[in-house]
Amino acid sequence: MRLSAEERRMLRGDGGRAVKEALELQLEVGKFFGAKRFVPVSNVHMMGDIEVMGEAGKSFLERAAGLGAKCVRNTTTNARCVDFDYVAKLGQDPAEAEKERELIACLRSMNVVTADTCINYQTLYQPHKGEHVAWGDTGTVIYANSVFGARSNFESGPAALAAALTGRVPEYGFHLDAHRKGTFQVVLKAGLDDLADWGAVGKIVGESHQDYFAVPVFTGIRRRPAADELKHLGASLASHGSMGMFHMVGVTPEAPTLKAAFGGNRPKEVVTISRRDVERVYGGYSARGNPLDLVVFSGPQQSLFEMRTLAKLLEGRKLKPGSHLFVTTSNGVKSAARNLGYLSAIEGSGAVVLEGVCFYILQNIARIRAQNGWSNLVTNSAKLANIIGAHKFNTILRPTRECVEIAVSGKDPRAGARAA
Repeated sequence: MRLSAEERRMLRGDGGRAVKEALELQLEVGKFFGAKRFVPVSNVHMMGDIEVMGEAGKSFLERAAGLGAKCVRNTTTNARCVDFDYVAKLGQDPAEAEKERELIACLRSMNVVTADTCINYQTLYQPHKGEHVAWGDTGTVIYANSVFGARSNFESGPAALAAALTGRVPEYGFHLDAHRKGTFQVVLKAGLDDLADWGAVGKIVGESHQDYFAVPVFTGIRRRPAADELKHLGASLASHGSMGMFHMVGVTPEAPTLKAAFGGNRPKEVVTISRRDVERVYGGYSARGNPLDLVVFSGPQQSLFEMRTLAKLLEGRKLKPGSHLFVTTSNGVKSAARNLGYLSAIEGSGAVVLEGVCFYILQNIARIRAQNGWSNLVTNSAKLANIIGAHKFNTILRPTRECVEIAVSGKDPRAGARAA
């Protein structure tokens, strides 16, 4: 890799041992991916919770802090695994919660902003077209690349921290023009009216094209989708297909036309998605005879507008006895929802709003599931429906309104329609 004079000084240790080791790590990553140089980044977003990092990750961060590591770029944390107000109520391990506090203190000592959100692109920082960033969460990366036209790869925890300390990343993958061109076309012939519909599209496309460098180009959009709709589409593509980017002709910044989206190339494949295809996704989920007593709105965290929608759907209503409804969001969104009255409407139904966490990485989530006897998990997030199956949940993807109806009645309206 070609190094600048500043980078050579870093390797000599002029910036301290923490910076030297960070750049050495990045050099190895760059060599592995065939990068020719580094590019400067303006923002970093990293994982920072004890459930994902474990003892080894915690020791890694503590060692970096002990070496005097300080972030030279604005750096924020992804969702954590503990809402400290609910440790006892959820039956989580107090010792692990204390480790999470220690981890937060360690991160803050290195100038990391512990914002604990997976929707930083909605609440904290919106990079512009062509801007290089170093983000780690799959949903954040695909949103940055696609909706903003910024440039990032999926940065692991150590790689993201290294970028925060050196202010740069190896130039490979989605930092390069060559990987940002569309590879296949998706013609949408379905009306998409709910967030779960967009997630279902992501599942259809992602499951059939599991390739990091596959870049779908969506056409046939009937209206310009809102930020939350693009959020659910991207999160689902990243989860089901490991994708890091998509284009939407006339919507995303690098796809003003179909020709521009493909960089003048011809699509390798054309996929058509109808409303029947979307309904088929919903039909692929069933309760398997177990009670519908757990509904979750998480993965990604809820925006303020999603909180408003839930407040309207739940206002004056109560969950069915024995049922549980969990909502996760960021500190800033929860605070605003409280001030606007959305929180009282949601919590008044019996729902629990968790702050700063995502449901699938809750500390001891498998034990929490077993202790409560949960089997089915109903959600409007195609991403959550995919990944939390690792904890032995039977997941059921449903549109937002239907999720709320299930929480209130305990019955799946689609199951009733099939029975009829």
